[in-house]
Amino acid sequence: MTLEELRADFEWSAKRSLSMPIAGAIYWLVVAIVSTQVPVSAGLLVLLFGSGLIFPIALLISKITKEAVFSSKNPLAKLMGASVLMVNLLWAVHIPLFLYAPEFLTLSLGIGLGLHWVVYSWIIQHPLGLIHAGLRTVLILVMWFSFPESRILAVGVSIVFVYCLSIWQMISRPLPHNNLSQKGGASDASS
Repeated sequence: MTLEELRADFEWSAKRSLSMPIAGAIYWLVVAIVSTQVPVSAGLLVLLFGSGLIFPIALLISKITKEAVFSSKNPLAKLMGASVLMVNLLWAVHIPLFLYAPEFLTLSLGIGLGLHWVVYSWIIQHPLGLIHAGLRTVLILVMWFSFPESRILAVGVSIVFVYCLSIWQMISRPLPHNNLSQKGGASDASS
């Protein structure tokens, strides 16, 4: 199977990969809203521990969208899973920041949890992942410096904005043609 066939199969089996970005947008929206209602220390706890809900929320959404969040059949899906693992290894940085320099947690989580978009962009051969990661990083930095008294809210709102842009791009772009269902490819694209 060629790389192009694997890419087409990835996109067809993942059905545009919307569940994770929707779950991420929900998480950051909730974090932003909660940050307006609680002290900063409690907001940081919600930020830190609430991120563990992104994957379960994505699994729930994937049941509705019928997408394969992580397919074991396609090596590109495995690559995407490895990139998510890579992002999660940054918890070795997030936790010490929370304990010793909590003002940086919003910055590290906001940027760190979006790094896998670069790999996603390479897999689908579309700049939307690069746009997401780049724009997200720039906006987070600008908001983090511009609103020191409400960093969680400002960063959360900027990330939700970037997610909305990315989700719109994901929905509106055409999927590549998939001939793998006829060839008995890595996954059944007709499901």
